[in-house]
Amino acid sequence: MIRIPFTKAHGAGNDFVLTWANEAPLERLSEAARAICDRHAGVGADGWILVRAHSDSAAEFDAALRLFNADGSEAEISGNGTRCAAAFLHDSGLRKDVLRLLTGAGIKEVQLVSAAPLRYRFRVDLGRPRWPAGGWELTLKLAEGERQAVVLDVGNPQCALFVEDFDFDWRKLGAEIERHPAFPKRTNVSFVKRLDSHTLDVRFWERGVGETLSSGTGSVGAAAAAILKGLAISPVRVLTPGGPLELSREDEHFYLTGPAEIVAGGEFYFDR
Repeated sequence: MIRIPFTKAHGAGNDFVLTWANEAPLERLSEAARAICDRHAGVGADGWILVRAHSDSAAEFDAALRLFNADGSEAEISGNGTRCAAAFLHDSGLRKDVLRLLTGAGIKEVQLVSAAPLRYRFRVDLGRPRWPAGGWELTLKLAEGERQAVVLDVGNPQCALFVEDFDFDWRKLGAEIERHPAFPKRTNVSFVKRLDSHTLDVRFWERGVGETLSSGTGSVGAAAAAILKGLAISPVRVLTPGGPLELSREDEHFYLTGPAEIVAGGEFYFDR
């Protein structure tokens, strides 16, 4: 049996298990991720984040992160997960106003907005969205017919669809789009309802996870898509089932502000 120490945190309901990288079974990470994220036989989470802190004060970054989805696949970045990792580091004693965290999408700066015991609020610079050479609009041929979508890369792939309401099986549609041939590496999917020029209501289907209560990068993708289509103006408040997230666009970069709360800690017994 392998004992894996963990801390559990969530950002607007998007939950993660965090472990120091040197305390994880490095030869079996995908398998361990599936086990620890299992909501019935494990701790339960949308993802597992391995954190490796840098002891060199002159280093380019303060800590490196590896993110595994609940299905065991490795992802580039999570906006909510990055804030949870910052909370984990602050709680562990690395209390800096600005943390530089190395993710699979590069180094991201995370600024502390407020702190209370186990409850934090951070602002993350998620950089400049990109889109395919063919443009950001895409017509998807789906089982139900054609749908217009906006496709972006915000550190991970995003596909945003604008809807009038959520009174349809968007989960089934999200699962189909995640694995659509247009996305050879799969994609995250956001269903976006515009409320006004500064407010969006969004539902998320995340690659390798399924439905999530919120998504940081999904919120960036939704806000960026709405701005590109002329439907929104920065700043944008994204309403998610797990709570609101705040987005702002500054010098082409998108900044995500939201909570990160530590809720539990302990040991997971792997391969028991």
